[in-house]
Amino acid sequence: MGNVVYVETSVISYLAARPSRDIIIAGHQQTTQDWWASERTNFSVYASPLVFREASAGDPAAAIARLQCLRDIPLLAITPEAEQLAETLIQRAALPPKAAADGLHIATAAFHRVDFLLTWNCAHIANAIKRPLIEQICRECGFAPPVLCTPDELIGGNRDVE
Repeated sequence: MGNVVYVETSVISYLAARPSRDIIIAGHQQTTQDWWASERTNFSVYASPLVFREASAGDPAAAIARLQCLRDIPLLAITPEAEQLAETLIQRAALPPKAAADGLHIATAAFHRVDFLLTWNCAHIANAIKRPLIEQICRECGFAPPVLCTPDELIGGNRDVE
């Protein structure tokens, strides 16, 4: 089945959240719901135990909704190699120390040769300024980096061009 996608926790959070009054967040929520409904079947979708752990945190009712979204999503193992790559991303300043979990999302996706890491975290993951260094470090450590993108960027890629 086509390309492989790792869904990061922010995607699951937007998918399961009550509609926001903030117009930007509401737009992201709608895009996420559209991607989940119409595009997800075009990909092999995975998460990780870290996504599961993060989705389990916080308000119990919201956590249940997030975990419901993850119920049929297989989890990729967090390996020692991924943990080392995540640490290297922080040591080399591709990510700040407070973004250790974000580094582990990227590293887990890279270790498992995932094609796309789907996220709404544009501060540390889908960030055009940080992307070249993240990709360089992944390659230097022997891993092909996933394409770091938002659901906006991953819609329609598998459709025939008219």
